[in-house]
Amino acid sequence: MNLTDLTLTQAIAALRNREISSHELTQACLERIAQLEPSLHAFLHVAAEDALAQAKEADKTGANDLPLRGIPVAVKDVLMVENMPATCGSKILEGFVPPFTATAVKKLQEAGAIVIGKTNTDEFAMGSSTENSAYGVTHNPWDTSRVPGGSSGGSAAAIAARLVPAALGTDTGGSVRQPASFCGVTGLKPTYGRVSRYGLAAYGSSLDSVGALGRTADDVAALFSVMAGRDPLDATTMDVDVPAIDMAGGRHAASLRGMRIGVPQEYFMDGMQAEVEAAVRAAIEMLKTLGAEIRPVSLPHTEYALPVYYIIAPAEASANLARYDGVRYGPRAAGEKMWDVFRRTRGEKFGPEVERRIMLGTYALSAGYYDAYYGQAQKVRTLIKQDFERAFELVDAIAAPVAPTTAFKIGAHGDDPLAMYLEDVFTLPANLAGVPGLTFPVGFDGEGLPVGMQLMGAHFREDILLRMAHAYQQVTDWHTRQPNP
Repeated sequence: MNLTDLTLTQAIAALRNREISSHELTQACLERIAQLEPSLHAFLHVAAEDALAQAKEADKTGANDLPLRGIPVAVKDVLMVENMPATCGSKILEGFVPPFTATAVKKLQEAGAIVIGKTNTDEFAMGSSTENSAYGVTHNPWDTSRVPGGSSGGSAAAIAARLVPAALGTDTGGSVRQPASFCGVTGLKPTYGRVSRYGLAAYGSSLDSVGALGRTADDVAALFSVMAGRDPLDATTMDVDVPAIDMAGGRHAASLRGMRIGVPQEYFMDGMQAEVEAAVRAAIEMLKTLGAEIRPVSLPHTEYALPVYYIIAPAEASANLARYDGVRYGPRAAGEKMWDVFRRTRGEKFGPEVERRIMLGTYALSAGYYDAYYGQAQKVRTLIKQDFERAFELVDAIAAPVAPTTAFKIGAHGDDPLAMYLEDVFTLPANLAGVPGLTFPVGFDGEGLPVGMQLMGAHFREDILLRMAHAYQQVTDWHTRQPNP
């Protein structure tokens, strides 16, 4: 048995049945990381000794008392883990080790999971390719000349390459769903307020969501059911029960009778890669075959989502990133006066994309422009949210592409930030509306690169999305494909 080929839910079952030990599984993951990490660069930190020690302890304690007992997972390096470096992919936090753990991570640990390491990310989660990391680019396991997507590219690449069975990511404008699509794995962006953001380095506070990635919908459900819930340390979390999600596979197998799925024409735009559209439409037909009713729906304000996002997100980032000044944590540049220290530290340690977004956000919030830009963007955001609310009166979920293309070449958009921003055109609306979104693989293009589809649901109905994806994965095998080692 090749232990790294086990999905998360398979590994959980094998541990509970004592067919394998946590130490064996963790050791297999570490060996796989050592083998492939030089060509992928999915990790920024690997805690090998601590992980093995925890695995040995898990084997002593037993595997049946906690849902994730002995399971190794990876965590995107914008989430704090006590006594592990937290760089956020930025030189401005080089050497920083937090004294606390993010709530979402802590819940996984309390459920028995072992954090095996921290994965690479675009600097402060600002990017769609993981090229903006100050510590180097992550490569897509399907083709190492291509990006894995971003900003959770390290987590998605690690799962696709079988380095770990599951990982955490974050999604501010598509940063779980787009890399999941590019790497051929399954990724969930929960409803805003469903999972605590405490311990997450904030980018856009009204948009950020902590999400989960795995190879199957069952894998993601196993993480989500542990992570979700009210947290007194995050006032935006909601006290809403998490519906029971069947992770065994039997109850929901291949039946979507009575479910209604909407297809918005606004998401099938001119210029899309033809193979992406074909794969998504074929997946929608498969959902219809499984019993779902397919209906056309309209989200008329979709065309405004991109400009609205790139006003609101940079504006929130300009405020959130003001705390990184070299005084309280991280490296500090020399300067005779306080303002010299601030200016030099931020000028030397922030990367170009972070600087670009800080400047855009500061401009949008400045006197004379606030009402014209930020104020108007918030009004249009309300209209986008209302579009979704009206659609979910008619359907249970909305099916759409994740990105206009499959994974692009590293450096392809290096001189064109706008082209990079357009990669998020299909994922941004869900963040603006705060609704959940789930991405899963539905095919490949002619060059052997994965194609993903996303399902979006009404607030707090992640269970419906997971059920639909699970049913689809019972009758297809796209999620079982893996890149050559």
